[in-house]
Amino acid sequence: MAFVLAAGEVVAIVVSLGDHAVAGAQSVFTEKNLIATVALVLAGAVSVAVGGILIVAPLVGWLGSGREPTARERRTALNVSWRQTVILSLPWWVAAAVLIPMNLKGGVGVALVIGFSIAFGASAAISTGFLFTQRTLRPLLAAAAADLDTGPVTPGVRARLILMWTVCTALPGLGITLLTVMRRNGWIIEQTASVEWPVLVLAVVAVMLGLRSMILVSRSISDPLREVVDAMARVEQGRLGEELDVYERSEIGRLQSGFNRMVAGLRERDRLRDLFGRHVGPEVVRRAIEENESLSGDERDVAILFIDLVDSTQLAATREPHEVAKVLNDFFRIVVAAVDEQHGLINKFQGDAALAVFGAPLSIDDPASAALSTARGLAADLRRLPVDFGIGVSAGPVFAGNIGAENRYEYTVVGDAVNEAARLADRAKDFDGRVLCSAAAIDRADEAEQRSWALQGSEMLRGRSRLTQISAPKGS
Repeated sequence: MAFVLAAGEVVAIVVSLGDHAVAGAQSVFTEKNLIATVALVLAGAVSVAVGGILIVAPLVGWLGSGREPTARERRTALNVSWRQTVILSLPWWVAAAVLIPMNLKGGVGVALVIGFSIAFGASAAISTGFLFTQRTLRPLLAAAAADLDTGPVTPGVRARLILMWTVCTALPGLGITLLTVMRRNGWIIEQTASVEWPVLVLAVVAVMLGLRSMILVSRSISDPLREVVDAMARVEQGRLGEELDVYERSEIGRLQSGFNRMVAGLRERDRLRDLFGRHVGPEVVRRAIEENESLSGDERDVAILFIDLVDSTQLAATREPHEVAKVLNDFFRIVVAAVDEQHGLINKFQGDAALAVFGAPLSIDDPASAALSTARGLAADLRRLPVDFGIGVSAGPVFAGNIGAENRYEYTVVGDAVNEAARLADRAKDFDGRVLCSAAAIDRADEAEQRSWALQGSEMLRGRSRLTQISAPKGS
């Protein structure tokens, strides 16, 4: 298509210049030249079409098979644009080699007309040919381009715009300027000759070629930009599996490659966020990111829930390891779901025990009520499993923050309420309901939650120096 259009424009220019404008140019319009021109155009169109098929057909074979190209196939694919340039330029070189010797008797004027027309046609065909086939070749180049460090450099945005200006404005403008100067000085063109018709034809050709080139250049830039914009919109919606094809070594290719690296970084960040969330809870991660809440540490009034399995050693001795793992996973799955539902944090797993915190690092309205409600719900849910357990709940001021070295620390809570909850969980294993709480937790809870608990008296828990007033859920 590019060759045929350029050939038609060249013929129009030659015809206009041969209308008594250039001395001796009338000799171009002979039967011999007419036959030669038609033959050259037809042969050139056929050779360009066949050449294009020959350079693309072998590459389409491996592209259609879905396999990875070999190194040789990759190099061939990446050089397809330059091979196309050679194929498009050859017919014009042949035309110059045939027509200029045939018309040497016509003088310098005829040689200039033919030479300028062929140079203009070759430039127009090569530049627009690259733009015509770029969209078609994108899948091929994307499959062959493993990275941006190999393969030929593709003209970038600036180069394409300069090339378009050169072919569509500079060359026709130069032709019009030469016609005017030569007629004024009587060089080749007689001063009495009229050049309005050649100037008009050159202007029309420049307009038509400029329109065609502008459409092709703008499409070659806007298409990949639109792909990036659309992909960014999908990434914004959370679809981090997006990846763009990189099909040229230019600013556009670097933009596509940069987008792919950005999305890969977002996927990695999302994976790390998910991994971090599995350790500290997704709600902690979300709030820390949104509010930039510090996890370094401070003193908080929180509620603590400690849950421990009874005789887990016996469980391991009477069951296969995979059965033990399944029971423990089911146990902790229920615990995590119940704590998350009340906006608590599973601070740590300790073998067959778990420590949950309500009120740190994220503040909630009523941590004591949340912990007590969670404990009562767990007592009912865990009875479906072949395990026994004890749950203890306490509340009070603790230090909540990072403990450890600067480059290796753990978020945890430290305080008397933690120790009391652990002792209550151990003591709860001797109660039918398997759940106990301290007076500190009851006092901080709302009235509705307090009515769900019954006082069981006061005891000196193991390892403590003062009595603890304990309560259990009513009806347990």
